[in-house]
Amino acid sequence: MTEQPDRPASRRTALITGASRGIGRELAHIHAAHGGDVIAVARDSAALTKLKEELEATHQTRVMPMVCDLGAAGATAALFQEVEALANGPDILINNAGFGGHGLFDQQAPDVQAGMMQVNMVALTELTRLIVPGMIARRRGRIMNVASMAGFLPGPLQAVYYATKAYVLSLSEALANELTGTGVSVTVLCPGPTTTAFQETANLQGVTAFRSAASARDVAAYGYDAMERGETVAIPGAMNRLAAGLLLRLTPRGLVTRLSRRTMEKHT
Repeated sequence: MTEQPDRPASRRTALITGASRGIGRELAHIHAAHGGDVIAVARDSAALTKLKEELEATHQTRVMPMVCDLGAAGATAALFQEVEALANGPDILINNAGFGGHGLFDQQAPDVQAGMMQVNMVALTELTRLIVPGMIARRRGRIMNVASMAGFLPGPLQAVYYATKAYVLSLSEALANELTGTGVSVTVLCPGPTTTAFQETANLQGVTAFRSAASARDVAAYGYDAMERGETVAIPGAMNRLAAGLLLRLTPRGLVTRLSRRTMEKHT
């Protein structure tokens, strides 16, 4: 079988989770600017309505908002059924939804940690598993999973969040290998600290690492371009790429963990 080429962006539909804010919102704007349609998924109905109005007014593209809590049981299956009925499967899947939480492991609420694992790992895995077969059958498709530089190292004071991003990184690299030759590519976006609402929801105000954060727009643009090129691991920022490619591999793990904790400590 021969691979079918990607359809022009103006004819492609992108399903984006966590589309109402931050990197997800910027990715929606970038895809719409290329003429593509957007299935925007988030919990905030009002924010989705605003996004729809913005994209349709600015880019004259079709935007389909879907209110969905990916932390709820059965959410991914219900979302998939709705997407299949509406768009007959997306050309692009961007798993961007996720959240973190600052604090010592034993002092974080168990339900918060369970929810973090559900959204960051389980929902991402389930949704990808549901959508990939259709992409393979069509012999084309692009998947972007938003991980983090956190996926490359342990994260004291955000232990569960860092562990979930390590899972996303590992899963994405494995899938990229498995899907070679199918016409479906997998890109994992691994940004460093980025200016989004994530800082507030994860209680990261005043954390050292966010003193010099990248803009959500720049991160989204880098990731989108990397996805279009079919790159597997996309790391915005030259210093981040150096750290992931060389420094973290050469530095003893104990020292990496201690340095990682320092970046998560709050300054006055």
